[in-house]
Amino acid sequence: MSASIQATTDLSTPKPLTVDGRPLKKSLARALRRDKLRAFLLIFPLLAFIVLSFVMPIGDMLFRSVENSIVEKTLPGTVKALSRWDSTIGDIPDEAVFTALADDLMLAQEIKRHTRLGSRLNYDQPGISSLFRKTGRRLKKFENTAAQDALVQINAAWDSPAAWISLQEIPSFDTHFPATAQSLQNWSGWVASEEGEEVDATTLQPHGFTYASLLQDLKTLDASTWETLEADASGLFTGVNDQLQNIPEENFTSQFADIDDGWLDLDNWRAMKRLSPRYIDSYFLASIDSERTESGVERKSENERIYATLFVRTILISLVITMSCILLGYPVAFLLANLPVRASNLVLILVLLPFWTSLLVRTSAWKVLLQQQGVINDLLVWIGLIDNAGRLVMINNMTGTIIAMTHILLPFMILPLFSVMKTISPTYMRAAKSMGASDSLAFWRIYFPNTIPGIGAGSILVFILSIGYYITPALVGGTKGVFISNRIAYHISSSLNWGLAAALGSILLVLVLALYWTYDRIVGIDKVNLG
Repeated sequence: MSASIQATTDLSTPKPLTVDGRPLKKSLARALRRDKLRAFLLIFPLLAFIVLSFVMPIGDMLFRSVENSIVEKTLPGTVKALSRWDSTIGDIPDEAVFTALADDLMLAQEIKRHTRLGSRLNYDQPGISSLFRKTGRRLKKFENTAAQDALVQINAAWDSPAAWISLQEIPSFDTHFPATAQSLQNWSGWVASEEGEEVDATTLQPHGFTYASLLQDLKTLDASTWETLEADASGLFTGVNDQLQNIPEENFTSQFADIDDGWLDLDNWRAMKRLSPRYIDSYFLASIDSERTESGVERKSENERIYATLFVRTILISLVITMSCILLGYPVAFLLANLPVRASNLVLILVLLPFWTSLLVRTSAWKVLLQQQGVINDLLVWIGLIDNAGRLVMINNMTGTIIAMTHILLPFMILPLFSVMKTISPTYMRAAKSMGASDSLAFWRIYFPNTIPGIGAGSILVFILSIGYYITPALVGGTKGVFISNRIAYHISSSLNWGLAAALGSILLVLVLALYWTYDRIVGIDKVNLG
């Protein structure tokens, strides 16, 4: 009974309407959507700018830490042939791999990509880049007509481009002739580069490297496949199987060896196979002083381990700099917060004054001050604290890095502390003292806890900024005071090993995020504010 009365009441209650007769609820929802769209359109230019100029470039750079497509793009046939080679048996690849390499390099040297490939491989296998440079200069002198002459002698149809068109029309062409298919693709690329995009490669007879690739494919066919080919290939292979063993090879293996014995080095071939995948972990392994070998991941030799040391040094020195900024910046911020306005503004100008001076100038000034014949050592000798023979070494080491960077980053600690201290009412301290607390007890129990949010904000600013500095450590740190950021800058601007730089940057980013998470768990990021 009560349910029916409630239903009747609900049906009889009129829904509120707007002036134009629309339901109020729908009108409010429409207005809310309109406001959200307007707000989104207002921030869209800034959002697009951040995505295009910050997120996408950084994402692309970090992607380079695993991307390795240059090997597969430059040596597609060789990569496929190497997939069938067992690198653990102790023998270099067979003639089929050298044939694919010759064919791939013929196109690579034409489009000037072989040197880039050599540089990439050289990051993991030092010295291999010279093989590609030397081979690229002499590849056109390779003898490559033996297989072509033999096939033409067996069947004159092979002396015509039409034979290759008929071959590609076989249904099982890609399955039974993978090396030939890749060689024909390389031939098309070579013709486009040499003759122009408008020239149709199928109207031209391929070079001898394609015939050599065909010969390698023919040697892998079984008897049933030969029967099918002799029936489907318009007579192209009639009599070829009977004389296959008599067809001479180009012996590309010896021709490569004549250029450089490095082509007979098993380690070079293992490196090429190891770096064949499109996505690899070699950059990240190098970032932690490790490498992948035939027996798995191994640590590098003791004299080659530098990055782990640099990561630890970067974190430790950044923590020392942060603590130094807290110890030096806290009294200054306290003074700023308690001085009269006129005097506080004057001191604040002095705090901000370093921002008006170039970072390079400030660092160079410290280089002059800290050297053994510099101002600080001269002053210590003059006042008698040290003798002339015992001058302090404060440059080109950790000490120089800590002193210079503490001075540079000190304002980033003072300003957050000052803004928080200004919000602390003086009545807190007076109330504590009126209840019998001493000055020190009132400070540690009342004042200091209220400044922790400023300490947290300043610490995060100083620590993250110090981790990424590389100009100051490079100028005053020497070999003992440089950071991991110096190696990242080196690989980006000098060695051009962007993959390793991206991997180092990725690991550094993860370390910063891990420390940030730890800080949030221990202190609480919600307690950090700027006043």
